[in-house]
Amino acid sequence: MNSKKILAAYFSASGVTAKTAAHLAETLHASLFEIKPEIPYTKDDLNWTNPNSRSSRERDQSVRPAIASRVENMAQYDTVFIGFPIWWFLPPTIIHTFLESYDFSGKTVIPFATSGGSGMGDTDKILHALCPGAVQWRPGKLLSPQTTDTELVQWVEELKL
Repeated sequence: MNSKKILAAYFSASGVTAKTAAHLAETLHASLFEIKPEIPYTKDDLNWTNPNSRSSRERDQSVRPAIASRVENMAQYDTVFIGFPIWWFLPPTIIHTFLESYDFSGKTVIPFATSGGSGMGDTDKILHALCPGAVQWRPGKLLSPQTTDTELVQWVEELKL
């Protein structure tokens, strides 16, 4: 596709975003990195209908969950795709942790998300603010495990990386 070094980093709570990220990485010939919390989420932690669940508290209190590992040599990447599920029209706060952990100076950053039905909300605005050094910020896109290779290639071509 192009000669730029690309990373597809993702957080997946249920496996949907993981499948989508793997498909994107395969299509782009990109490296793949899973953003894993130090303390894995349980089913109860992810119960969005419970205001006391871990995911609800993290959102309400702007908690930054610790990440279990780091991207080796982030400096080698020109473009970083960052994938996550949408929770309450927002990215999970572990994505904030990830973005705040690296210097994105000179990089193109492109979020992508999966969702059970909600849109991206203010995701672009929130995450873009966490990457002040990024040379380019591209608008986020909702993807699904059913997104075809052709659709992915078309999206990436539209990005003009």
